Amino acid sequence: MPINLPLADEPAPERADAARNREALLAAAQRLVDLCGVDHVTMDAVAAEARVGKGTVFRRFESREGLMGALLNRSEIAWQAAVLSGPPPLGPGAAPMDRLLAFGRSRIELNLTHARLIRAAGRSGARAYAAVSFTAMHVRHLLDQLGVRGDIPMLATALIAPLEVTILTQQTEIEHVSVGRIQAGWDDLVRRVVGDA
Repeated sequence: MPINLPLADEPAPERADAARNREALLAAAQRLVDLCGVDHVTMDAVAAEARVGKGTVFRRFESREGLMGALLNRSEIAWQAAVLSGPPPLGPGAAPMDRLLAFGRSRIELNLTHARLIRAAGRSGARAYAAVSFTAMHVRHLLDQLGVRGDIPMLATALIAPLEVTILTQQTEIEHVSVGRIQAGWDDLVRRVVGDA
């Protein structure tokens, strides 16, 4: 029977009670975000909502940025699960082109929905290497399924770049471009990259 040993840089497994407490704090923080917006969520408010001491929240997340980063990570995990095993066209079961288009539309909506959360998370909100890798690998996989030729990693990077929150908020908040136009533009870019493949 194989023994699974942790890797050198892998965090220790979380105790069940610690995981429950962490989830309760994140659920409380999410309720507050939904109720009054990211900008109005404080560590004191989360502690009160979760009915714990403020020190508990700080011990768990270290800072407001850490808490916002954990909320962002929680959302990212749920989104990745939808891509891997959710209903089509975002999840498996649809044609590769339909999945790729759904992927971009979904990522645009997710990043715009979480733009304030990403800003509030600060350095903690920088997408983890694993999250960036997942996005790149998924787009590469779909381009490969579509029979696209050329430098697939670079083409995937070119498709992913317009989905980043910095670009999206520039377009929506400064240039006042509608989300519908952004999504239509991304669809057009995908079709040009895929071409006749």
